[in-house]
Amino acid sequence: MTSPARPRPWARVRPVLDAVLAYPRRAPLTFAYVCLLLATHAWVEYGMTAERSAELLRYFSTNLDNLRDHPVSALLGSALFFDGTLTDVTSVGFGGTFITLGLGVCGCLAWAERRWGGLRAAGTFLLGHIGATLLTAVVIVVALRHGWYPPSVRQADDYGISYGAQSVMAAATIGLPRWSRLPWVLFVLAWPLGGGSDWPGPLPEFSTIGHLLAAALGFALLAVGPVARRARGRRPV
Repeated sequence: MTSPARPRPWARVRPVLDAVLAYPRRAPLTFAYVCLLLATHAWVEYGMTAERSAELLRYFSTNLDNLRDHPVSALLGSALFFDGTLTDVTSVGFGGTFITLGLGVCGCLAWAERRWGGLRAAGTFLLGHIGATLLTAVVIVVALRHGWYPPSVRQADDYGISYGAQSVMAAATIGLPRWSRLPWVLFVLAWPLGGGSDWPGPLPEFSTIGHLLAAALGFALLAVGPVARRARGRRPV
């Protein structure tokens, strides 16, 4: 009796390679955005001096002073960069990059684009990026009035894609198998809590609040969609 032929190594690699090659075609908006993020990251890391890089990112940070002085350029410019590293794989920064850029943008945003189309996928991302930023700004204003945050938070560096990625990750819960949805929800809510804060007062660090608000906005979309569809179904013909 002849033994069954073992699958060739190429047969195992081929599906992965096919998925990679099909990625730009299946999610062109996400692919272009990822390329842009990698280009801007390389630019600030290797294309300019450290002083100039810090000045640029400080200008695009969505802190209170910038939101008051140049809100549109701060909000839009902040989404052109990610706060993390691609090289130091043992650092906390790489873990954040893997979650926000890898899982959030490369994975969940691409899934949303394939399922809902580019416009709705981009809207989900921007809802988290802009909506959570503005809601967090309100929290910061209240916290400053009560002395829960130091005055320096008004000029804090706060840029990147993480709020938008968080919103898309939350919305992508609907695309998972039922058995994995609760663990995924717990992960989306738990990972921003990993960073500690030594600021006074009852509130966690403002970025933690921002990530939780972004997740809440993403989850809210899952509730709005079915409700809106049922309402349309009840309209008289």
